[in-house]
Amino acid sequence: MRRRYSSFLLSTEPPPTWVGLLAALAAVAVSTLAIYPLKHLAPVVSLGVVYLLAVLIVSAIWGVWLGFATAIASALAFNFFHLPPVGRLTIRDSRNWVALIAFLVAAALASWIAEIARARAREANERRREADLAAEMARLLLRGGRVDETLPTVVARLSSALDLTSASITLDAVEGDERTVAFPLRESTHRLGTLLVPSDAPEAALSRVQERVVPALEALLSAALEHERLADEVLDTAALRRADVVKTALLRAVSHDLRSPLTAIQAAGDAIASPGLSQAEREELASIVAQESRRLARLVDNLLDLSRLEAGAAEPRRDWVSVEEILRAAVDELGAAPEEFAFAVDRDLPPIEADAAQLERAFVNVLENARRHSGGHPISVRLRAVRDRLLIRVVDRGPGIPPAQLERVFEPFYRAGSPHGEQRGSGLGLAIARGFVEANGGTLRVESLPGQGATFIFELPLESAQDAPARAPALAERAP
Repeated sequence: MRRRYSSFLLSTEPPPTWVGLLAALAAVAVSTLAIYPLKHLAPVVSLGVVYLLAVLIVSAIWGVWLGFATAIASALAFNFFHLPPVGRLTIRDSRNWVALIAFLVAAALASWIAEIARARAREANERRREADLAAEMARLLLRGGRVDETLPTVVARLSSALDLTSASITLDAVEGDERTVAFPLRESTHRLGTLLVPSDAPEAALSRVQERVVPALEALLSAALEHERLADEVLDTAALRRADVVKTALLRAVSHDLRSPLTAIQAAGDAIASPGLSQAEREELASIVAQESRRLARLVDNLLDLSRLEAGAAEPRRDWVSVEEILRAAVDELGAAPEEFAFAVDRDLPPIEADAAQLERAFVNVLENARRHSGGHPISVRLRAVRDRLLIRVVDRGPGIPPAQLERVFEPFYRAGSPHGEQRGSGLGLAIARGFVEANGGTLRVESLPGQGATFIFELPLESAQDAPARAPALAERAP
């Protein structure tokens, strides 16, 4: 309650002047009436202090000038109504002159002290607003976002706090003109940017900006830019570290996965030249050479595909294609026996617009991975259309994938171990498969429970209904 009363007395924005005039007249009238019953208790000359309360209240609320006017009105009322001769603005006793002058001086001092207190309260309020502004700017600039994206919010907060019609902050060196005043923002001799405020802003506001806001803004902007630079360096360092990890993994893949088929090819080639081999043995060695050559070619293709995906150069060449035909071509490329894959295809599957070569590479990698982990069991391949998506499910009956590895299996060079601790494959196939599927607007994910196999789910977009008429002539022209 006391705080509310004091804040009302020393408010930085006093009530209207006409309200102050009425209050001053009312206070003088009440003080004049209050002296009459007090004449029986004290000499009339000493009762002038009653008016001092009215002067203090008016001065504290409306300022020194209205307080001084109230003091003069109080002196005149005291003289006219209470100092002899009563009813005249004259003073007969010289002692009453001394008392009246002392009253005027006391009233003027009280008004001046009240005005000083008001000014202090006004300055304290401005300091509080500036401190709040500095804290808000610090929160906005140092929370970790991009500085150029945060500056509009900082400017809006600054304009509101300083009662400016507009303001702007730029990270460039800009000079003011007839409409704006430019405040350079510096860190030592380095130019950080420029604060621009309207030239028609009050002089007091411009002075506050120059003396109080600019130094705080310079410190915060410098810290924010340094924080942004360090964050960029951290990202660059992380990218370099990942590139180094990829390079190391690539070297390991090249040194191990390329060496294995090359060693097998070299050994088989040397053995074929032996004159003591039978025809059956020569055919077996030739088969090894062909098998390892295909394995080597597939690894080289995977490395090239990964480099294109990493570089963002795997732009699909879209055409209307049949996903079922692409899947069967992928099975043929694997050289799989007919009983290794069991197809279940819905009737009248619509074609999709995609890059057939990229989808075939994706299917080959996923099917090869499923065959590697199926333990000799048939692999189920299911195709069906669901609303605007074409779903392809590749289900194996292998050992499954632990939950912690469901996303990691799509990372380049990551190879999940088998139940016996073996690691097979280069760790590139699933990463390339997801990259090619996403390049064609689809998704690839895996669902699995340990010991219950894994299900790789492709989702590819179907064309919208309005595109169907445009597709029909194109397919008709390609039909035999």
